[in-house]
Amino acid sequence: MMNKNHKSFVCGIKGKYLSNKEKRFLIKYKPWGIILFSRNIKSIKQTKILTNSIKKIFKNENYPILIDEEGGRVTRLKKFIDSSIFTAKFFGDLYKKNNKKFEIYFNVYVKQISYLLKTLGININSVPVLDIRRVKSHNIIGDRSYSSNKKIVSKIGNICIEKFHKNRIATIIKHIPGHGLAISDSHKKLPIINQKIEYLLKNDFQTFKDKNSLIAMTGHLLFKNIDRTETATHSKKIIKLIRNKIGFKNIIITDDLSMKALKYSLEENVKKSFLAGCNLALHCNANLKEMLIVAKNSPKIDNFIVKKTSQLTDIIS
Repeated sequence: MMNKNHKSFVCGIKGKYLSNKEKRFLIKYKPWGIILFSRNIKSIKQTKILTNSIKKIFKNENYPILIDEEGGRVTRLKKFIDSSIFTAKFFGDLYKKNNKKFEIYFNVYVKQISYLLKTLGININSVPVLDIRRVKSHNIIGDRSYSSNKKIVSKIGNICIEKFHKNRIATIIKHIPGHGLAISDSHKKLPIINQKIEYLLKNDFQTFKDKNSLIAMTGHLLFKNIDRTETATHSKKIIKLIRNKIGFKNIIITDDLSMKALKYSLEENVKKSFLAGCNLALHCNANLKEMLIVAKNSPKIDNFIVKKTSQLTDIIS
């Protein structure tokens, strides 16, 4: 079980093995979890050594180790498996055409990915993407979305969560409260959403309702008709809406706080996320100087995170 000495952030690491500086950082600041990318993965043996070395530091077999393995263009496991055709759109189209075939294909896909993740020592996959695909929006979401039909997005999202959990991999729904209307890429620029709250509640926000995932990742988006000045990640109004209108009661993690959609310094980005009501801060680029800023400005985990982490452990163990 995770104790309260851990801090409320998730960070990346630079290479294929932990450096001595990174080891010292992890021992001192005790992040809630670690996220891995392609840069960290060379072979099965090497990745297992890496994940074991992280778990050994915290003396925790179930220490949270995250990855983005969506299939299609967002894959970190291409050294082991070619999932380039298995985009969310592929499964959404299949679901529409042939439900039985979808069930078979999706089941095999999730089983394979889950087996590989468990073999590598990874226990949380950052799926499903619950954003609605739109023709005129930026392709940063595009085929990462199951469908332009909100009911299909929601339904496959539920199936995805259920199947990964059955295979002992925890999930993260994203990008709450909905990235589908964005006409710019939040990695580079702040997307501004002009639709009214009534429309959003019936459409983009709807797909995130009644989801059994224990973690939701925010989108760095400005919903002008809800909060004119702060992005969703920094907005008390949006986080309150996620809790009360969408009804998500579990852990909220920020999207990567080094993304260019956020206008403040990294220190301010971290502080503002927690003030808004986010539970965990995410920082991905493994820059140790930046990681120190995130660590120093992240609070220790509270009873809520301890409780939810315990529930997450029940899924993955």
